[in-house]
Amino acid sequence: MTTLARIEDAALLTGQGRFLDDLDPLPGTLVATVVRSPHAHARIRSVNFDRARRCPGVAAVIGPEEVLATLKPFPLSVTAPTPYYATATDKARFVGEPVAVVVATDRYLAEDAAELVDIEYEPLPAVVRTDKALEPDAPLLHDQADSNVATDRTFTFGDVEGAFAAATHIVTRSYSFPRYSSTPMECYSVVADWRDGADGPEVTAHANFHGPFSMAPVVAGSLGIPTSSLRLIVPADIGGSFGIKSAIYPYISLMALASKHAGRPVRWTEDRLEHQIASSSGSDRLMTLEAAVDDDGVIGALRVDLIDNVGAYLRPPEPSTLYRCFGNITGAYTIETVAIRARAVVTNKAPTGLNRGFGGQQLYFGLERLMDDIAVSRGIDPADIRRRNMVTADAFPYATPSGGIYDSGDYHRSLELALDNAGYERLRTEQRVARENGEWMGIGIATIVDPSATNIGYVGLATPVKDRTAKRGKSGSTEHVRISVDPQGIVTVLLGTVPQGQGHATVARDIVAQHLGLPVEQVRPRVEMDTASTPWTISSGSYSSRFAPLLTSALLEAADRIADIIRVAGSVLLQVDPASVELADGTVRVVDDHERSVEFRHAAGLVHWDPGSLPDGFSARLYEEAAFTPPQSKAASRTDQINSSLCYGFVAEVVVIRIDKETLKITIENVSSVHDAGTILNQTLLDGQVHGALAQALGGAMFEEMTYSDSGQPTAGTFMDYLCPTSAEACFPLTSDHLETPSPLTRLGAKGCGEGSSMSLPVAIANAVADALAPDGVDITSLPLHGNVLHQLLHTTKKGN
Repeated sequence: MTTLARIEDAALLTGQGRFLDDLDPLPGTLVATVVRSPHAHARIRSVNFDRARRCPGVAAVIGPEEVLATLKPFPLSVTAPTPYYATATDKARFVGEPVAVVVATDRYLAEDAAELVDIEYEPLPAVVRTDKALEPDAPLLHDQADSNVATDRTFTFGDVEGAFAAATHIVTRSYSFPRYSSTPMECYSVVADWRDGADGPEVTAHANFHGPFSMAPVVAGSLGIPTSSLRLIVPADIGGSFGIKSAIYPYISLMALASKHAGRPVRWTEDRLEHQIASSSGSDRLMTLEAAVDDDGVIGALRVDLIDNVGAYLRPPEPSTLYRCFGNITGAYTIETVAIRARAVVTNKAPTGLNRGFGGQQLYFGLERLMDDIAVSRGIDPADIRRRNMVTADAFPYATPSGGIYDSGDYHRSLELALDNAGYERLRTEQRVARENGEWMGIGIATIVDPSATNIGYVGLATPVKDRTAKRGKSGSTEHVRISVDPQGIVTVLLGTVPQGQGHATVARDIVAQHLGLPVEQVRPRVEMDTASTPWTISSGSYSSRFAPLLTSALLEAADRIADIIRVAGSVLLQVDPASVELADGTVRVVDDHERSVEFRHAAGLVHWDPGSLPDGFSARLYEEAAFTPPQSKAASRTDQINSSLCYGFVAEVVVIRIDKETLKITIENVSSVHDAGTILNQTLLDGQVHGALAQALGGAMFEEMTYSDSGQPTAGTFMDYLCPTSAEACFPLTSDHLETPSPLTRLGAKGCGEGSSMSLPVAIANAVADALAPDGVDITSLPLHGNVLHQLLHTTKKGN
């Protein structure tokens, strides 16, 4: 573990960041603006671009006709009659859906011409609520479909019916989780260039996209070109994402088509209003959970019914939110039998996708609220209910019924550390006194398994076994890296991980320097993604906490190979056996005689300048690529089980809140957070990831929600209505601690750490609020929680009583 300062910050803090909107990568670039539907649901009767095309400076205007003539629907993850194009073609299905693109010499002229685009709409009834979309007479979004259910799968592991029949108690609860986003600093940005070459069309696109690069063949499929004819380039700085920019890819196709018609490269940069109403968000979810429980509160079986509202289209990679946490569906608990129903429903909202935590915050809101509800029903302390059900330290590796293999952990010790740091017994005493004084004080607990290094094979679960094509499964968590050494001994590390602020370059430099025995100044990381030159694969990208477990393992493999040839070259200069030397302090030295040494750079120089002096059979190669592919990441089995991630960390959080009885303001008095992310690579960066996840989780728990009117109009399109926490709200007392149970599956024992609290804090806050209001009979079943919501809950409870 190190605490080295980040090397990425100087450029960002001095205004030297290289964001796409600051760059001019292609000469002669025109500028586009997107014409969007003002209707949530409307048939497109006609389009007329004549006036817009006559405007000065306008190079092209494209719409449904041009899209249908050239582009294909994006390939979907499942077979569903919900074709998804880069623009609306027959109907507009959400407010903000692209309908046309105007390309001009500057943004001002494009915006002016866009005002002259004539589109005739026939408004249709809209549906935005998940439950309403399931009704038989609900407005049908896709005319080819029989209903608004885009996918519906059921899974059973073990004798669930028998376990429920034998259960002493059955606890059933329903919950809902809101839709919220990530509000990155830089919105979507694309520069695309379509060229007709001798071998067919070729598209070069610069975009602040972060992966997954499984979207590269999706974009190529829509363009009708091979993936090798699509070159994606991502700048070093992408202005944040937290998952949201995975959904930029439809605009890559759309701007490529605009470039084809304009005959020049085309740039498009999204504004904040566009981003709020039409980019992406995590999916909102309705869920019902049933637990078969004995007298001691031990859970014998679980039924889970999940319904995700994915918006107007099942946009890839959806319905992945339903399946990303499939292997850890039972959380931290030894629940041996489980039944799952997973449905995705289309509505007249914007399509959904990745958001920090990606499926985890939805899952754990239901599961951890259920744990507290079971505790209340059995008269057991919320900490004790978790102790009685948790996976024990001697059970690892632990196999979940749905196929997950938890690699390492000590959940009980982590929970006890969080409780001790919070002063749990003291807090319960304080709460009793507060209640006697008529005060609302609550204590909430959440314990969650944090998956990292996603196995993309989980996407196969959306397709029934009988419909999966033999020998064409999906699996893997591969990560690539390239290391080279120049004649002066300077080591270059090329990362294709597309970071969004996590400090990948800092960690990579430190790991390689340590492994090669060099000062960090002699290692120069380069963070870039160019699919024409950077090593990459389908699973590449910055998502699902991949860097620490996967990229670092690939780094060590490549560094091992570099070290081998440097040791051989050094042994030639020292005239000793290669097995007798080591790399340390910038030298190649004899293990038993440190005075006998040569500079690392001289050994590298020999490989470059005098390769003939190397022993026979040794390649003069100081350029290594490595790929780490864990064998544990397999495709879904014929029994629908899957180890949906390589590594599984753990988070235990205790939240203390008070609610002002006059204003109903919720004040967080303390958060005790314990993370087990395996081996800690850099304490400073780990702390930063925890703090960032806590801040983002705070937004989803207490402030942020993408709301819609019944007619489908967004009602939180600006920061006046979509409330993000500021530093004032995020400055709550925090006790952050760590446990290290290294993963046996990664080279350094590291697991991911960037998402844990984004999954755990929302439900910990909800549990605290429920605990505070329990004497008043208030039930917490949804988020966000703020004064207006509490007022309504208290009023409804009082009226009901």
